[in-house]
Amino acid sequence: MTRLKKITSITLSVVLIYFVYNIILNNFNKNEPEVSKNDTKFENQANETKTSEPIFISSPIPEEIKNKMLGNSMPYNEPISFDSLEYLKVTYFGFDKKSHVGELVVDKNVSSDLLEIFRELYENKYPIEKIKLIDEYNAVDEDSMADNNSSAFCYRTIAGTNKISNHGKGRAVDINPLQNPHVVGNTVNPTEGSIYANRNLNESGMVIEGDACYNAFIKRGWSWGGHWKNPDYQHFEK
Repeated sequence: MTRLKKITSITLSVVLIYFVYNIILNNFNKNEPEVSKNDTKFENQANETKTSEPIFISSPIPEEIKNKMLGNSMPYNEPISFDSLEYLKVTYFGFDKKSHVGELVVDKNVSSDLLEIFRELYENKYPIEKIKLIDEYNAVDEDSMADNNSSAFCYRTIAGTNKISNHGKGRAVDINPLQNPHVVGNTVNPTEGSIYANRNLNESGMVIEGDACYNAFIKRGWSWGGHWKNPDYQHFEK
């Protein structure tokens, strides 16, 4: 009997210890913060907030961008050194009234100007439809303009000369080419923007002397093609 009592006592002790252990474990789990769907949603919103912050940054041209440019905006013989250029990422206010991030390649000597200019345009909610590298259009300027793409560097010479254009140096930017075409007599380029040769329209995206876009460039020493004899309303250069 004594032995049986001892075994029974030990068994009861083990059961009691197990019971107490489970109580402690359950209480610990209850007190531990639970990740709910709402918590996950909040975390995702926080991440979205971080990524939606406007960015205005410059860097040396990444290798993947160089590879995209070669044979398109940059000839294979590299007549302009990649080292003289910089890669910009800028946030802009789209025609859809949402923030987007665009890419530009520019002369490194004007990159700080352009970061300030695009920041100013964004803060003024100046509408720009697209800002993509012209290489997305195989460096065909007509295609880029027809798609209303704002762009900068594309190596080329001035028509009828061997002189490198300011676009070919990365020192010119075209803004909303559809709303701001190049007008030479009765010829409008891009043709899709012919209606905007009438500068009295004052439609969204048109560069008008004295507006936020015009002022952002001009006060930093850039000149506007809209002042030319054959006005190029999209064009700013320095």
